[in-house]
Amino acid sequence: MSLEELWNKLKSATDCKSLLKKYLTPEIYEKLKGKKTKCGGTLKECIQSGCENLTSSVGIYACDPEAYDVFSDVMHPILKDYHKVKELKHPAPNFGDLSKLDFGDLDPSGKYIVSTRVRVGRSHQGFGFPPTCTKQHRLDMEKKTVEALKTLQGDLAGTYYPLVGMTKETQKQLTDDHFLFNDSDKCLKSAGGYNDWPIGRGIFFNKDKTFLVWVNEEDHMRIISMQKGGNLAEVYKRLVNIRRVGDSDLLLRHYVQH
Repeated sequence: MSLEELWNKLKSATDCKSLLKKYLTPEIYEKLKGKKTKCGGTLKECIQSGCENLTSSVGIYACDPEAYDVFSDVMHPILKDYHKVKELKHPAPNFGDLSKLDFGDLDPSGKYIVSTRVRVGRSHQGFGFPPTCTKQHRLDMEKKTVEALKTLQGDLAGTYYPLVGMTKETQKQLTDDHFLFNDSDKCLKSAGGYNDWPIGRGIFFNKDKTFLVWVNEEDHMRIISMQKGGNLAEVYKRLVNIRRVGDSDLLLRHYVQH
């Protein structure tokens, strides 16, 4: 569908409750429809998923980092509404003093918490997001991420498993165990998140499967620390400690403004 067709579909969807529907007014549409990012991203890539999936609660995807500024007239109001903030000002990353955490095991008896997980998403500088990401982009980012993962040592060291060549049985088992992602999100699909699937995608995990990295799912990198029980301190420290291992600092570097 063309941008105009997508817009007409959204405009006529009187029952749509998405934030895109709320903030992409006719005036804003006219202002943004001809704009383009340096990566070639347009309003069409940003709103396609929300127009094809009118039940989506948000309805918009940034096509690349610059989209937050180029299409700020719709992006910023949506971000403020979604996060319930008045200003868009991202604080500097601060993981705190790991020796002075004010939390530990949240369930010492083991009666209530089955498992604990902390995760962060990170993006590679200079690459687009799913709506504009190409096959070569994903391959380049996969290579860059795997090179950083190879520098991990000790209990963080592990193995990278590309989805290309992975058996369906292994993929299903990892997905059922909540370790691996799949291609079942219809909104992400409409946004281009599964283009060239499964090329350039994979999962890294350590021996105990307490540290995982998803490569090119929706985020360029989704970094996960997890384990059985409720010891949040151990889970959190494991995640933060990857910043102390050589080139793996890449994995927690903060690239994107928003």
